[in-house]
This record gives sequence, structure tokens and C-alpha cells, in this order.
Amino acid sequence: MPDKHKANILVTDDDPFVLESISILLKENGYNVMTCSSGREALGLMSNSSDIVNVVITDIKMPGISGVELLDRLHRRYPDIPVILMTAFADLDMVIDAIKKGAYDFIIKPYRYEQLFYSVEKAVRYAELLRMEKDYMRRLEDTVKQRTKQLSNALDKVTSLSNDIVNRLTVTAEYRDEDTGTHILRIGRYAELLARELGMSEEFICSIRFASPLHDIGKIGIPDSILLKPSGLSFEEFQVMKTHTTIGSNILSGSSFPKLQMAAAIAMNHHERWDGSGYPRGLSGTAITIEARITIICDQYDALRSKRPYKRSLKHKEAVEIITKGDGRTLPKHFDPNVLRTFNRLAGEFNDIFEAHQL
Repeated sequence: MPDKHKANILVTDDDPFVLESISILLKENGYNVMTCSSGREALGLMSNSSDIVNVVITDIKMPGISGVELLDRLHRRYPDIPVILMTAFADLDMVIDAIKKGAYDFIIKPYRYEQLFYSVEKAVRYAELLRMEKDYMRRLEDTVKQRTKQLSNALDKVTSLSNDIVNRLTVTAEYRDEDTGTHILRIGRYAELLARELGMSEEFICSIRFASPLHDIGKIGIPDSILLKPSGLSFEEFQVMKTHTTIGSNILSGSSFPKLQMAAAIAMNHHERWDGSGYPRGLSGTAITIEARITIICDQYDALRSKRPYKRSLKHKEAVEIITKGDGRTLPKHFDPNVLRTFNRLAGEFNDIFEAHQL
């Protein structure tokens, strides 16, 4: 039951006697009372006191702004404040109109004290319940937001930790035949750039940024005598080198996580060529997954730009010319035509990424 001593009642009536009598009765019963003699005055008072008014009582027949019009305006501005209408006669059409406009209750003049107190007490209780419900919903919403933020932060930490672990494992493999681990960082940036320009979804872009650096994870299973050989490989050695694709796929396969599923597909297919001349399965065209078709051109560009024991590093312009025009060993027909066109448009940004991620 609400504490009546904290309930504030606004009474509006153009009859001074009615206004005074109701005010006295309500005050004697523990309510705080504010009075107005017109609807306009009531609206003005409410504009400054709506946060403390619990219930409004108004005469239905007043000059200027009538009780029903006052009800309508109050209900639109302050829908949670119950409005009780007083009327000397029960006009059915007026009652129906008042109900449509949100009237909480009616008091018929001449009113009985018991009816007045019962109606006011019920309205105060109703207003208090609405306030409690709003406070509860606000607290609940704040709690949900806080818990959601905590869960989101925890998920971000887990995701960040997982990505960091995978990246460190990848760097371990890359360090066996790369001067630094910056190669894998650049591959992720290149792939993200291409995927975005190709209009792929944000989920795909996020996944390929994570998965493409894992393309050579299978090199961890290639003997050092082959992987670190400073000169060209023999036919037999190259056949062994080719197995890094299947080794990488085997390492990454079987996961229920989409990013690792994509990484497995990239590890297996990033040496497959659009014209079918690649390995390990000689796939061609769209039989090669789009993530592998993106990664192969990223890997090719970075390999051309990077220095190896058996080759010099090429300038950006040289690398782009080899990829787009060919040099006998690398040919444009090796790449998805759409991805190749996109690479050509973004070539300058590839150079920016390469230059930005050096030791």
C-alpha cells in the first residue's frame, strides 16, 4: 500500500467552494494538495511539477479548457499520471469520450467522501505501481546492458586470446622460412582489402583476415633440408614441398569454428590456379573456393616483393606487372579474372600495406 503522505494531488475546479472543500478533505487524510481554478493554470503548473504530481482531479465542465480537453492534453504528455474526472451529471457520450482519452475514474457530484477517498487511493496506488514497474524495468534494462557488456568483453578477450594463440603458432611456422613474421600480417591485410572491395559480407571479411595468414601452416611439416634450401628444388623435393597444402589442411580440418574451416580450405587450395594448372588437386575456376582465389594473389604479390635466399625482392611495379601480364612462370590466367581486376585497382594500397609492415 502506498505511503499517502508522499502522494501529491492536483485538484482543478472553477468553483472555489468545491476546490476548497476537496482540498481540505484530502489534506486531512494525509495528502499533499495543489489547486488550480482553470485548465490553463493546471497545464502551466504541470509543466513545472509533473515529476511530483501523482494524481490529477478535475471538473469535467470548466470554461476555456474543459476537463475532457485537459484530460486529453495531460494524457498525451504524461500518460502515467491518472486523471479523475468530476461531473454533476453522467452524460454517456461525454463519459465514453473521456474514457477514450484515458480517464482513470469518475466522481459524480455531489460526491460522497468515501467515493472520493476510494477513487484517490486507488489512483495513487495505480501511479505507484506504474512507477515501481518503470523503475524495475529500468533496473532490469541497466542490468541486462551491464551483463551484455561484460559478456561482450569476455567474448572479445576469448576471441583475442584465440586469435593471438593462432597467430603465434603461425609465426612459429613462418619463421622457419621467413625473415620475419610480418608476411602473415600483410597477407591478412591484403585479403581483407580485396574481400571488402569484392563486396563480401563483414563476416566473410573478418574470417578471411583471420584465416588467410594460416595458408602456409603446413610448412611446419616440411623438412628443413627442403624448406631452407638456398637454391632451386629438384622435382622430387618440389613434390614434397607441395604436401604443405594437405598437411596444413589436415592440421586445421575438423574444427566446428567457421574461421578455422575457412583456414583449412585456404591451406588446401591456395596454390590451385584458375586455369587448372595448380596443386594439389588441379582444381579450376569456381571449383576453387573464393577465399583461396583471393589468398593466392595476395601470397603471390607478397612473395614477389619479399627477398629470399634464392631471389631478390622486386619493386612494387615489377610485382604488379608480373601478376597482371605474366613472366612465363606466373601468368594472369592463374588468377580469378574478377579478383585480378580488383587487385589491379587496389595495387597502390597493396604497396602501402607492404611498406607499412616491415621490421
